[in-house]
Amino acid sequence: MHVRSWQAAYAHVLPAERLAELSVERRARQWRDWPPLLAESGDVIIGFVSVGASRDANADGELFAIYVDPDYWGSGVGRKLIAAGEERLRELGHVEAILWVLADNPRARRFYERSGWQHDGTTRRIEIFGIEVAEVRYRKVLR
Repeated sequence: MHVRSWQAAYAHVLPAERLAELSVERRARQWRDWPPLLAESGDVIIGFVSVGASRDANADGELFAIYVDPDYWGSGVGRKLIAAGEERLRELGHVEAILWVLADNPRARRFYERSGWQHDGTTRRIEIFGIEVAEVRYRKVLR
């Protein structure tokens, strides 16, 4: 699900051949080591969210990742996952959180904005597959 989501969400930004090479096994190992909250349909994982203490020195909590199977985009799964992630951050004692998103990801940015997250003016450049891309940071007070 994570690989399919990346392939659909970033096809306009990243090279198709590199997206095709993404390893399901590597992603599965990553999430076994850092278990996310899951959304399931029957016994199939259709989405997940991962949260915790922020990696940024000037922030409290962080939403590290949220992905939904492309077949479920627009179904409400993402809204339920982000709400669950925010609740988990509150349970962990965080009063504010950040997230990073590709600047050229209008669908995700609209989703975050509809969920009450706001771009805080911070940007950075990162490298994915040897390509430099811009990320923007969003912030939300967790009430």
